[in-house]
Amino acid sequence: MATESPVRRVLDVDAIRGFALLGIFAVNVTFMASGYPGNLVSDPHFDSGIDHAVRAFSSLFVDMKFYVLFSFLFGYSFTLQMEAASRAGAAFSARMLRRIGGLFLLGALHTVLLYGGDVLTTYAVACLVLLLLRNIKDRTAIRTAGALYALVLVSLIASAFLVDRSTFVPGEAEALANGEEATRALLGGWGANIGEHLGGLPLLVLQAVTLQGPTALGLFLLGMVAGRRQWLARITGGEPVLRRIQWIGFPVGLLGSIAYTVSGGNGNTLGVAASVATAPLLAAAYVATLLRVMHHPRTAAVRSALAPAGRMALTNYLGQSAIGLIAFTGIGFGLAGSLSPLALFAFVAVVFATQLGLSGLWLRRFRYGPVEWGLRWLTNARRPAFVAPPTSDQPASEQPHAKIVEPVRTTTGQPDPR
Repeated sequence: MATESPVRRVLDVDAIRGFALLGIFAVNVTFMASGYPGNLVSDPHFDSGIDHAVRAFSSLFVDMKFYVLFSFLFGYSFTLQMEAASRAGAAFSARMLRRIGGLFLLGALHTVLLYGGDVLTTYAVACLVLLLLRNIKDRTAIRTAGALYALVLVSLIASAFLVDRSTFVPGEAEALANGEEATRALLGGWGANIGEHLGGLPLLVLQAVTLQGPTALGLFLLGMVAGRRQWLARITGGEPVLRRIQWIGFPVGLLGSIAYTVSGGNGNTLGVAASVATAPLLAAAYVATLLRVMHHPRTAAVRSALAPAGRMALTNYLGQSAIGLIAFTGIGFGLAGSLSPLALFAFVAVVFATQLGLSGLWLRRFRYGPVEWGLRWLTNARRPAFVAPPTSDQPASEQPHAKIVEPVRTTTGQPDPR
């Protein structure tokens, strides 16, 4: 049993990240496929009962849930990076500064060229603070995370009562007109799309400073504590704590989701506050459920299916944006504004299933995803091996995936969004 723990640790972390990648894409694709959600209104061309039901389902179970999970995993993986630097005898600060710079550059290019809702730049800046706080005690890290979360919640609640939204948020008619104009921009070429991305930068920065950045840092700190204590290293699936997390996380988390949904989602500040307060609990319940599923003998294949995509999370995250650009904008097939909410979920399922298959095939041959390989090169200041060495007499392309995964000890927690 002890010989399996290193494999299990890597597979569990990567599989959870792969699961989060699915949720992030389900959220991001709504903004890639239409200009209306970014203006806090629904596309009036899709107004049927099933359209509303699908949107409600997304608000209840998906929106704002997976960003917190990715942030937690980023902090967890930060500790794995520290371990890797220690084993290599390398200067951790220098490694991380190079890595943070690479993430920020990727995020900037991602924002301008592919998708205006990028979160990599926010993660990079928050990680600078995490780097400074890396040696604080666990208790201090938890208290700091709580203080950051409390600050965000207090700010949201205060703004709901003290700020007149009508002074900076357009009315419904104007928002619908703006949504139609933004959709037309999506259907344009490179110039129109880059212009739309750049035009959204002020709002992106405001969200990063007031909401995404502080919450990400808080969850980075919690993930760092979890990584230090190796909470995901010895999971068997039968721990009573997993059931307790489910019993608490699902009812409390869904209660916040219901408040968020019925209040109008992102268009209502108090609703957003309710979601921010309870989303970590619902995300924790998701993780507890997934761990129980992955460690059950009959459903253990779920872990093997998700882990490769999570191990290549950065490549897949950027790939999802590239696919969205090609599918929905005038640069590619120009499908913006033409898919219903249900059709978008089907699109997400097809794309993600394809990514699962391709990620598994890729990692049979190569050590890292292509973007992960480049970032690792920058982090270590030397070119890493790319092709995975055979671990038996079989050629690498014929070996079981788990054997390729086993030697890998470091992972990259990559984000999204919203």
